[in-house]
Amino acid sequence: MRTTVGLDIGGTKINGGVVDSDGNVIARARRETPAQDADAIAHEAADLIRELSKDRDVVAAGVACAGFIDKSGATVLFAPNLAWRDEPLKQRLESIADIPVIIENDANAAAWGEFTHGVGRDADDMVLVTVGTGIGGGVVVDGRLLRGAWGVAAELGHLRVVPDGIRCGCGNRGCWEQYASGNALVREARELVVSGTPLAARLADLCGHDAAALKGADVTRAAMEGDPAALELLTDLGTWIGEGAASVAAVLDPELIVIGGGVADAGDLLLDPSRAAFRRQLTGRGHRPEAKFALASLGNDAGMIGAAALAAEGIGL
Repeated sequence: MRTTVGLDIGGTKINGGVVDSDGNVIARARRETPAQDADAIAHEAADLIRELSKDRDVVAAGVACAGFIDKSGATVLFAPNLAWRDEPLKQRLESIADIPVIIENDANAAAWGEFTHGVGRDADDMVLVTVGTGIGGGVVVDGRLLRGAWGVAAELGHLRVVPDGIRCGCGNRGCWEQYASGNALVREARELVVSGTPLAARLADLCGHDAAALKGADVTRAAMEGDPAALELLTDLGTWIGEGAASVAAVLDPELIVIGGGVADAGDLLLDPSRAAFRRQLTGRGHRPEAKFALASLGNDAGMIGAAALAAEGIGL
């Protein structure tokens, strides 16, 4: 059975897997990411490819990277958390691992994974919104990944939704991810705990009354228990997601909007307010078809599976 390897290179770890033509991960391995050494990252990734390829009919590798990738899929133009600036990663990996390699942005790869083997496999036009530390995005239009003129399309988290709003890590103000991300959820929850309001009693208990220790998973847990404050926080977050998604829909008109990332563990507690806000803000509402909302189905494997699928497609497998 001919297979491909998918790698997902993040700031702390490199996850790898051997993926078959149906999107099944049949073997796994991982390495720590030497984030500040470009040469070391390339060698660790190549070693992982070789490890996963041993005694298997692996014909190509796809690599999902947290950074800007040029349209040809050869060079990492910039990665905020890794030592890559105009890094010729495709050439490096192919010369070390001796196998065809494609490079793709991690959110694009995750979108392709969901599109080919996940919840979006029956769609032609899909937007993936990954709600985690920030917001990642991937867009499929007419069955093809949208990469843009220079390969850096679909940076959805940096849509400006609040003029002169909260400063973003990108340097601008008012980006969508400052209001509709896991970080935003935790920021608001911690402020509520610090305020001392009785409304935040359950959240305070979960973090031992140390607001700095409160995590997004704590808010989700409290919401699932029915805690009013946590439910309100998730409703606010879902509202921001839905409003931003309506702006995306005004440009792209997708049939499916997929919500992924750690915050998506809240399920309908997040999706219901997202859908409601989307409908309120959708241009031409009531006189046009509306995109469906769905939760991502591949979890943390989406980028790895998507990268492997892109590698298979690249060699005509």
